[in-house]
Amino acid sequence: MRILGLIPARGGSKGVPNKNIKLLGGKPLLQYTSEVALKSKNLKNVVLSSDSELIIEVGKKLGLEVPFIRPTDLAEDKSPTLPVILHALEHFENKGIYFDAVCLLQVTSPFRTLAFVEKAIETFIEKETDSLISVLEIPHEYNPHWAFTETKEGNLSIATGDKTIIPQRQKLPKAYYRDGSIYITKTSVLKEQNTLFGDSISYIESSKENHVNIDTVEDWERAEKIVKNL
Repeated sequence: MRILGLIPARGGSKGVPNKNIKLLGGKPLLQYTSEVALKSKNLKNVVLSSDSELIIEVGKKLGLEVPFIRPTDLAEDKSPTLPVILHALEHFENKGIYFDAVCLLQVTSPFRTLAFVEKAIETFIEKETDSLISVLEIPHEYNPHWAFTETKEGNLSIATGDKTIIPQRQKLPKAYYRDGSIYITKTSVLKEQNTLFGDSISYIESSKENHVNIDTVEDWERAEKIVKNL
């Protein structure tokens, strides 16, 4: 299976200015993701998608392919991820290069390991699902079977639609939330269904201890603590 490794890194970060190339533990944040991606035996190409000349310069020094500059309309604060992926695919397809799937690796999750990425890709191939995402388990107190939504009458109903609540924590089924560390999706699903997920989703569970999704200054401070422990 031909899989494109895609690392999106735009230049206009506000929560943590210039976070994609800000030094964390003595090296640019981008380097953590690029080092792992470039070592993967399952990624055919590893490409950086960025609108920033400075980020592109750093990316090239790290060994990433930068075959295009991301258009500014795909690099705004509220720009969704899917068009960024489709833009990368279109670039290659215009050159007669096609991929069966895309593996999206966000710079803001720096502590994924090579073994984690390889296991994710191998699981995706083995399961033959439309997509695979990385997840973390939801603490039992936030389990959807213990969550409620408001009814039209202003009362509460169990979020899952169940009529009776599960009384014991031990009987709750595991529930997960996507943590943003890795997304793998078939190209056909991306293009034909216009989604990152499709109808069937496999998963890989991240390490809770070393996970962070850097969006705020507080997230960055947590990342610095993790680096020291590592």
